[in-house]
Amino acid sequence: MTKLVVAALLATLALPCTVQAAEIDWKKVDSAMGKTAAVSGDVHRYGLPRSDLSVTLEGVALKPALALGGWVAFAPMHGEAMLMGDLVLLETEITPVMTKLLDAGLDVTALHNHILRATPATFYMHVGGHGDPAKMAEIIRAALSAASKTPFDPPPASPAPQPSIELDTGKLDEAVGVKGVANGGVYQFNVPRRDPITEGGMTVNAALGGANAINFQPTSAGKAAITGDFLVTGDEVNPLIRALRAGDIEVTAIHSHMLDENPRLFFIHFWANDDAQKLARNVRAALEKTAITKN
Repeated sequence: MTKLVVAALLATLALPCTVQAAEIDWKKVDSAMGKTAAVSGDVHRYGLPRSDLSVTLEGVALKPALALGGWVAFAPMHGEAMLMGDLVLLETEITPVMTKLLDAGLDVTALHNHILRATPATFYMHVGGHGDPAKMAEIIRAALSAASKTPFDPPPASPAPQPSIELDTGKLDEAVGVKGVANGGVYQFNVPRRDPITEGGMTVNAALGGANAINFQPTSAGKAAITGDFLVTGDEVNPLIRALRAGDIEVTAIHSHMLDENPRLFFIHFWANDDAQKLARNVRAALEKTAITKN
């Protein structure tokens, strides 16, 4: 075999690796979504808040960042991308959106409530997929635009100033044990689990929904409405919900979000409207019943 033939053969064998290593054109994905992603490491996450809805619960007008913050995220995987996301839908939007997603080849991995007694009722559809991220973005946008009123507004010319958080956020940070961030008038905490979570060989990090999420929305006089989800293994479910009930925090849902994750995980959703510092301490007491990362 001549050196020329050997070189050609080696080049042919190397071609799949070259294609697999090709970088994703994230500008095309942004264009398909009609939004610019928030980038965390390799993960590109797109917010899909239901800012079109006016949802109230026990007299509290819920801000999108508290309990209406839909999203999808893409992570590079074997030359393509893995998609994970959570779409916020009204009851009448569920079946038409699901049908369009399934017909286009995406997966639905969960459908459930997060909160109770809200008006109007909202539901949360978790989605997944693997493939060309721009094509999957087109599918998501087309389904939501055709079968729901999820906004796809163009980004503002200049970012609006963050609404003030009328809470002592330093004390909340101290009580919860991590630093929170302000987002749309809501103070948000992400508390990672101690051990890695994987699905399909990929690490499911916080940007992909792999962390405890606790949100505080100021209500009045140092009080806050809180909701979000705790991420736990099966043996942690009942210790956690016992701790929540001991802290006067309502448990509103217990369910899965993914299908093939390792270890098997459950998401515990919750609600309370009370003194913010008291709730932060009780949230931390509940977190201590689980395997979280500690500073």
